Parts: sequence; structure tokens; C-alpha cells
Amino acid sequence: MMARVALVFLSIVVACGNAAVPPDRTVEAAGIYSVGTTRFMVNDPARSRDLVAQAWFPSTIPASDTPVEMLEVEPIAGQYTQLLAAALPGCPSHTLPVALDAAAVAGTFPLVLISHCHACTRLSNATTAIRLASHGFVVVSVEHLGDTLWEDLAGTQADLDAEELEARTADVRAALDQVAAGGTPVSALADLGHVGVLGHSFGAVTAGRVAQLDSRVSAAAALCAPMENPLTPGVMIAALNVPLMFLVAEQDNSITELGNNLIRLNYAAATVPAYKIEVPDAGHWSVSDLDGLAPIFMPGCGDATRQTDGVPFTYLDPSVGRNIAAAYSVAFFKATLEADAGAQSYLEAASPTFGVTLDIQHR
Repeated sequence: MMARVALVFLSIVVACGNAAVPPDRTVEAAGIYSVGTTRFMVNDPARSRDLVAQAWFPSTIPASDTPVEMLEVEPIAGQYTQLLAAALPGCPSHTLPVALDAAAVAGTFPLVLISHCHACTRLSNATTAIRLASHGFVVVSVEHLGDTLWEDLAGTQADLDAEELEARTADVRAALDQVAAGGTPVSALADLGHVGVLGHSFGAVTAGRVAQLDSRVSAAAALCAPMENPLTPGVMIAALNVPLMFLVAEQDNSITELGNNLIRLNYAAATVPAYKIEVPDAGHWSVSDLDGLAPIFMPGCGDATRQTDGVPFTYLDPSVGRNIAAAYSVAFFKATLEADAGAQSYLEAASPTFGVTLDIQHR
């Protein structure tokens, strides 16, 4: 608890004292490290639950454009290949700049845990995970058994409810436990004194719940969903005492304007340093590597009707949406876990380099 309070205090000090520090725009592109990735299992004997996880980390091996399906095993690899072949061109990620099962660089790095969206996969936010790793973070994305794309396609997906929220929260904490116990390929790399959690959609709620329950977490970020909400109760913004970041997709017709307003209320209710980034013409899946991969992921790719005013429009280019999510995630965790003043400045000023005007607020 004292470590979390100290980090919050440090964030406040940095926020108040970096006015002359220029924004660190390097977060908008790959960092200095090549990125390695490996698949491993998280074992939770208390729940008799075995989970697939993906680690992303700074590597000594040069990355290459790796087909996404190569990160899967059969039969899922074949299913992924079929979905990519049928998807609208330019929407989902087909390749990732990684080195498979590569050697890691020497040293330790802050750890970020990622919780994926409802009916998604551990690769849902691969672009963000890779960007973080390239800037000197270790990232672990756990796949929530029973709540993945593959169960959704089979018609056996989990419900969006409080019980599933608790299961997902336990999944993320089990992954953190296993990293701490030395039972993962990246355990020796992870600096457990600096841990963040990030989630997209239902994963955003999960991230809030993990941050609320686990004192090892020092910062939490939510993409395209409120942490505290009446649909899946369990998170209380007033109980969160670590810095928070919220990203709002302004044309999110998955959670609708009602959901976006709940995100805004979460931000306004925060009693800790908090940041809100609103992205015009972005849909619910604009931040995800699954954007357009299957019919459920279409709101974020191609032509649609604005959920705010009913006017036809074209969603933000998926690569731009993913870049925005990755850039602000890196800036947020560099600022909060590493007290990086340039990253803090970046969080506090809209960037013109994405070709869209972002609404950036901090408090």
C-alpha cells in the first residue's frame, strides 16, 4: 500500500513540475528494443484452471513481420488463417513485428498485464503490447478461458456478468502470481515493484477490478469501456488509489454514448491522477488487432453510421487507431511506473501527428 501511495504522490509531483519538459513523441513509434514473444501456460491449481498466455519483451533478436496465426497452435491457427482471408482488407492485423521464442535482453523492466475484451483473444491488443515491449516493458497477456473468440464462434462464450468479471480478475492475478513465483519465461525480466494493468472493453472493467484488489498494481488503463459500471458491478472508482487512464472511442456503437458517458463519469470521479483521451471517428474495435476479423469486430472498420448523430461516415483507419492506443499506453505507463517527465508531458497535450484532433484531459 505504501508503494502505491508513494507512486501516486510521485505522479502528482511530476505532473506539477514538468511544464518545461517537451512531450516525448517517441512513444508514437517503436522504441529502441526489438520485441520477442512467446506463448506459455498459466496454471491456477486453486481453480483447476489452465490459461494460455503471451509474453512480449525486449529481445536481442531482430524482429520480422510474423504472420499472426504463427503465434497460435492448431486447430486455432487454421481458424485464424481462415478469418484473416475473409476479413475486409486493411482492418485486422495480419502480421506482427516480433521474434518468436527469442532471447531476452539482460536487465529488468516494468511489467504490464493485459486483459482482453469479451469474446476476444490474448492477441487482441498485440500492437499495444509490442509497442510497450519496444520501449522497455515486459507485457503478459492472459487469455480468459471460456470468454474467447473461439468459444464465441462455437456458441459457448461466457456471459458478461459479475461472476465472469471475478473469474477474469482471478486469471490476471494468477498470471501475476506465476510471474512473481518464477514460473514464466519472463519472470527474471519483470520488475515487480512497478506493475501496471491495461484492459480493453470487458478487459477495462477487469483491469479496474485487479487494480482495486491487488496492491502490487501501481497504475491502470481502460480502453473503450468504463471501469465502474452498473452492468458488471465490482469496481468502485472511489476505491482506486493508483493513476488511471481512459480512452474513449467517440463513435463506439458497441457501448454507445451511454457507455462513453460512463467513462467520462469515471474520469470525473477519480480521486487520483487521471487522464482521458477521446478519439474522433474511432469505434469499439479501432484500438484492437482484431478489428474487422469477424462480424462481431466490425464496428471500427470501414463505413458506418455515427452513433452520436446518425450521419454516414468512415471509421478512423485501423492502423491509426491502434497507433493512438499504443502511444498513449506507453506514455501512461512510462509516466506512472517510471516517473518519465517527457511521457507525462505527452499525456497532457494533444499530438498532431496522427492526423486527427484528440480531446486530451488530465486532472
